[in-house]
Amino acid sequence: MNDRLKNLKERDWTETRAHSSWQIFKIMAEFVDGFESLAKIGPCISIFGSARTKPGNRYYDLAEEIAFRLSEEGFGIITGGGPGVMEASNKGAQRAGGKSVGANITLPHEQNPNPFIDNDKRLNFDYFFVRKVMFTKYSQGFVMMPGGFGTMDEFFEVATLIQTRKMEETPMVLVGREYWSGLLDWIRNTMLEKEHNIGPDDLGLLQLFDTADEVVEYFRVFYTTNKLRPNF
Repeated sequence: MNDRLKNLKERDWTETRAHSSWQIFKIMAEFVDGFESLAKIGPCISIFGSARTKPGNRYYDLAEEIAFRLSEEGFGIITGGGPGVMEASNKGAQRAGGKSVGANITLPHEQNPNPFIDNDKRLNFDYFFVRKVMFTKYSQGFVMMPGGFGTMDEFFEVATLIQTRKMEETPMVLVGREYWSGLLDWIRNTMLEKEHNIGPDDLGLLQLFDTADEVVEYFRVFYTTNKLRPNF
């Protein structure tokens, strides 16, 4: 490496280190704002799913109905604040007169908050990992609607936290047998039985339903014997 290139790389790395030091304060500010906002809201359920799901799609309608029914049970609804399943869920919460929370993320293509988030419950994040902490700390349950990479990321993040007991055992519901069955078969047949990378009890962390009635009844029964409290 010639001296000019070496000096350039060292300068770039030094500038990156300086930027990282200031970045810590921005990350801390997002945590503080998120904790202060969500701690005031009370027990919530997070609903995850695709931003690409359109109104009129069966999963859009189902997400809206689930959020509506859970809001009637007294739960606030937390979503990622964007379109698709998130919009449907916030819409259902507002329709029921419940608390409608949106944890929006700033993206290069500028995901805009949907119009069904309560004005005083609209949060904005630059960092996915901070946003996921907000979902997991204050949610009393997780509803996984069909979605893409982001939904899968949230699915395995929550499953890992429950499996490793880094958070309280919390209801985790997958909605849509047609959508999720292939993944669950792979987890059972390959991850568990063939490779032994998880234990038999780990599959019991996941519940699979098709209807709003099943989802709401599961949460209702679970919280007849379990306390409502932050997860960590």
